[in-house]
Amino acid sequence: MATTVVLCAALLSHALALGTDLFAAQHFHFGLSNALSITMWLAMMLYAVESTLTPLDGLLLFAAPVAAIATVMPAVLGGHPMVVPLSGWAFRLHIIVALMAYGLFTLAAFHALLMMAIERSLHHGNQPGSLRRLPPLLTMERLLFRLISSAFVLLTITIVSGLFFSPEIFGKPFALTHKSVFSILAWFVFGALLIGRHLYGWRGRTALRWTLSGLVLMLLAYVGSRFVLEFILGRSY
Repeated sequence: MATTVVLCAALLSHALALGTDLFAAQHFHFGLSNALSITMWLAMMLYAVESTLTPLDGLLLFAAPVAAIATVMPAVLGGHPMVVPLSGWAFRLHIIVALMAYGLFTLAAFHALLMMAIERSLHHGNQPGSLRRLPPLLTMERLLFRLISSAFVLLTITIVSGLFFSPEIFGKPFALTHKSVFSILAWFVFGALLIGRHLYGWRGRTALRWTLSGLVLMLLAYVGSRFVLEFILGRSY
């Protein structure tokens, strides 16, 4: 109960901070630090919903410290965020769906790390109390693939909308940029993982490796490009 209260309070304060940072004078301020912050907020929101169905207290061991760091990143890092007018439903929908995909994939990554920790502790016979209260590995694995499947659908919508509606969303035709290339590669990785799961029963370490590999590509797609633009080249575009 206490954990739930603290989590809800943290999510509320994080949401208020995000509202101040992201929206100003009907414009959307979107940069590396803001993107990471809102992605972690979405991941923790999804965790709060998920934990009402399945107890996953051990997940906080991985997610809570990262979420805490992400909360203060916009104030500490700054950078050169993009300033985009909040006009047009296509842009808003594209951003919302993309962020939801990132949030789900981030939560899936924490699931994968937690499963790796459980598996390692079982092999060594020294499982901590926080991990003993978690569901069996097979249940955790089903939850992982449920997250990945949902995120894959959202990523597909993000890529297709960017491909076919780029002029309406970004004001220019679609181009193969650093971000789009790595997003498409991540889509292939997660698609291959889901196919491998369905046809060949991939599970365990194989599934975890593919999950983390796909997330790395997702991070390179946006985080890598924004880091280069904002903190190396010193510009927003």
